[in-house]
Amino acid sequence: MTETSCYILDNGGYTAKVGFSSMEPKVVPNCIMKAKSERRRPFVASQIDECRDASGLFYILPFQKGFLINWDTQKTVWDYMFSKECCPVNFNETPLIITEPLFNFASIQEAITEIFFEEYECQSLLRINATDLAEYNYRKTHKNQCTLVVDTGYSFTNIVPYIKGKKYKDGIRRIDVGGKVLTNHLKEILSYRQLNVMDETYVINQVKEDSCFVSQDFMGDMEIAKKKGADNTIVKDYVLPDYTSIRRGYLRDIVKPDEDLEQQTLRLNNERFSIPELLFHPSDVGIPQMGIPEAIMNSIGACPEENMESLLENIILFGGNTLFPGFRDRVFNEVRSLALDHYDVNVTMAENPITYAWEGGKKIFRDPDFYSFCVTREEYEEEGKSLAFERFDI
Repeated sequence: MTETSCYILDNGGYTAKVGFSSMEPKVVPNCIMKAKSERRRPFVASQIDECRDASGLFYILPFQKGFLINWDTQKTVWDYMFSKECCPVNFNETPLIITEPLFNFASIQEAITEIFFEEYECQSLLRINATDLAEYNYRKTHKNQCTLVVDTGYSFTNIVPYIKGKKYKDGIRRIDVGGKVLTNHLKEILSYRQLNVMDETYVINQVKEDSCFVSQDFMGDMEIAKKKGADNTIVKDYVLPDYTSIRRGYLRDIVKPDEDLEQQTLRLNNERFSIPELLFHPSDVGIPQMGIPEAIMNSIGACPEENMESLLENIILFGGNTLFPGFRDRVFNEVRSLALDHYDVNVTMAENPITYAWEGGKKIFRDPDFYSFCVTREEYEEEGKSLAFERFDI
């Protein structure tokens, strides 16, 4: 086996990161979208860039609550990804690494294995968690014994401790808050206060990405948000896209009513920091769970005592929600305040939080033992699905 490159598919709930290990990955929306403006044509994955008017987009998602349940949609998106239009591949010649969620259902694992071996005729396959790839990426650059991986994505946030490269299952924690909850909550608040945007998931997701930040002092920022005029440094206007001159909205300072421009705007005040706050206090929207810093401490507390220090020193954050300004500092400050004084705390933010796990796939392919982790087509045909369950310890 001397393949020079491997095909890596980090199959996330919101975007899939896909490409050969010899290239940069493409980030592709993992869904099919239908637009009001072009009713006949469904937009698969990154075809959405061709849509003339993305207001009122209707999403068909393969993932629900973080698990793959809509196979027809997923298969359509995969067919697009592997086609000439996106990132063509011949699985007969190229090994495949595909990610799946933690504690994935056996029926879903079985179906993924079957589809890639029988329909895509894959030569060798490695099915693995995104957190495993992220941990591998971190361990290869830091040469450490223990790592605590925080993956905060679209469907939920996973906190996974690794000791000597192996998941410590008793310490895994999941918080049911991810980017989807934040976008939906922002839609509800804006619809209640200003303008009905309940059908504008695509646009409001962009509003969230462009406007929100993580507060370092929530009550202090709330006081600022109450102020009037120039004393309120938080309030901004978000200019909505009109899909003729503006393709993506943007944040701007408030203009006086008499100079108001033609574009439609949303006035954003405390929403800018109260939305990401749900990652730290899920109970604010009735989810009776811990926030990220508490869950980190709870996870470390469930691990053997001799590994606690090393875990606190090697916390790695990745996933789309880590892109909120101030996210890493807030996690660090809260974990520091919860940890014992004589322990060092070190929180690292992935260089590119979206493709960090994918980059880990690139490194694992260079591992001399890579093929011992995979299942080949011959092995699958001889021993069937049971071998895949043994080898891919998810």
